[in-house]
Amino acid sequence: MKTNYQQPINKKSLTITAFALFSLFFGAGNLVLPPLLGFKSGNLWWLVTLGFCISGVLIPILGIVAHAKLQGTLFDFGKKVSPRFSIIYCYIIYAIAIALPSPRTASVTHEMAIQPFWDSPSWLTSLVYFLLVFLFAINRSKVLDALGKLLTPGILIILIVMICTAVFGFDFAMVPSAMDRPFSSGILEGYQTFDAIGAVVVGAVIIISINLKEKTASFEEKRRLIGRAGLWAGIGLFLVYGGLILTGSVFGNTFDADISRTTLLRGISTTTLGSTANLFLSVLVSLACFTTAVGIVTGTSDFIKGRFNDSIWAYRITAFLGCVLGVLIGQFNVGYIILVAVPALMFIYPITIVLILLNAAPGIWTSHKVFKSVVLVTAIFSIPDFMGSMGWGEVIAPSANWIPLSEHQLGWVLPAAVTFVVANLIFKNGAAFKK
Repeated sequence: MKTNYQQPINKKSLTITAFALFSLFFGAGNLVLPPLLGFKSGNLWWLVTLGFCISGVLIPILGIVAHAKLQGTLFDFGKKVSPRFSIIYCYIIYAIAIALPSPRTASVTHEMAIQPFWDSPSWLTSLVYFLLVFLFAINRSKVLDALGKLLTPGILIILIVMICTAVFGFDFAMVPSAMDRPFSSGILEGYQTFDAIGAVVVGAVIIISINLKEKTASFEEKRRLIGRAGLWAGIGLFLVYGGLILTGSVFGNTFDADISRTTLLRGISTTTLGSTANLFLSVLVSLACFTTAVGIVTGTSDFIKGRFNDSIWAYRITAFLGCVLGVLIGQFNVGYIILVAVPALMFIYPITIVLILLNAAPGIWTSHKVFKSVVLVTAIFSIPDFMGSMGWGEVIAPSANWIPLSEHQLGWVLPAAVTFVVANLIFKNGAAFKK
């Protein structure tokens, strides 16, 4: 009699992989998003948490699952649509990464670690910051890798203490929610984590690392390892994000209603931990932001280098231009950069989510024609949300109001789901008929 024996997963490998995945998504810039969500959501913090964790936790983890299935690069995510589409998609993703989340790290650093202590202009912080980013990107120092392994645990320990102090040390006198649509607002705010984009861009690094360390493991064993590690990393992210949102809601009556994201995070950390711990948190967040910026600039430069026959000059020029762009955009405040990012995310994030879901789904349901149909419909139905985020909502409202969920800026969801089902029925039945 045959037995389907599965070798148990090595606990050390599971722990290392789960922590690596957690570190991949737990960016310092993301820390400023959940507290303000909780601050505004008040007694409906739990509903916002569910929405935020769908787009900020569940989808990114599925992106890693898709990477485990593909064992490829960012290009492989869109090649079932067409090679031309995939390369255009790659250029757009890297352009967004180097133009928005990378400069945002400089802005967070200025508001968290520089502005509270020194009266220096933001452009000076941005200039010095990206000069250092450029030097590290050119020299590809391994110091950042070692430093990065210490930063996330340090930030995590401080946050756990801060969350526990707020939850167990303060009254739950939550104000009524100031949000009309807390669930969908949580989903859309999750776009700003850029974690789905991070999953498709950097996720391959995790896969390569596992392949190098687990050379004797079978393909199925690696997939089980990644799946289990993704589950634990997702639980960790859910607890941290949920804790930060809950913490923000606890302080709903403490700060001004128009407080900024970074000021709120500083205020909460000072109230719960004291000024010394707040300074320590600011330093750790700044260093973690720096490693993120170097990673984005280096990754984008590597991509362009590969497109130009491994030209070192293509790498250097891209790194230089990326840092110049970082200086120009990074001198603006975090709130402004987040606002500027909305239109780009409203268009590219739905396409990224759909590509992740399709690549993670069983191959029997995701033929090339299904890919093309679902991605095309998603792109078309994302246009009204994109135009609305550009301030043209009144212009497109008469023609877009009939789309389900359009009032939540999620008008692409049902059309994409219906197209997935219909395309499978049509193309599978057509194939069966031809046989």
